[in-house]
Amino acid sequence: MFKKLLVPVDLSDLALTKAALEKAKGLAATWGGELRLVYVMPIVPSTYLEYVPADFESGEKVRVEKELKELGDGLGLPAGKVTSAIRSGGVYHEVLAEAEESKADLIVCGSHWPTLATYLIGSHATNIVRHAMCSVLVVRG
Repeated sequence: MFKKLLVPVDLSDLALTKAALEKAKGLAATWGGELRLVYVMPIVPSTYLEYVPADFESGEKVRVEKELKELGDGLGLPAGKVTSAIRSGGVYHEVLAEAEESKADLIVCGSHWPTLATYLIGSHATNIVRHAMCSVLVVRG
């Protein structure tokens, strides 16, 4: 049914990320699909650049690549069935762009239970669901 699954990864909330990964892993295994993990790095505002080391962004990218590889390897899917991407910018914009570029037919997105704050300002999962051109599965933490 779904052959290309995209999973947005939040490395600051591994419990929620792992819940989404487990669900995506089960779906990929059932349908012989592929998983694509995507992490969106926030852009460091220019006003803070003088306070971080010159190689901060490249160091962060290396760290994120390592963590994504560990997450992917830990899923136990066959070789070549898990890939990853690192993007920079706004989370939901970049997740949707990655979904389009990778031709994903399902986004498996972790989300917390709604709170008053998310009703007022929204959440990444809400915006992904609202604007995605493919199916979206929201896994509650």
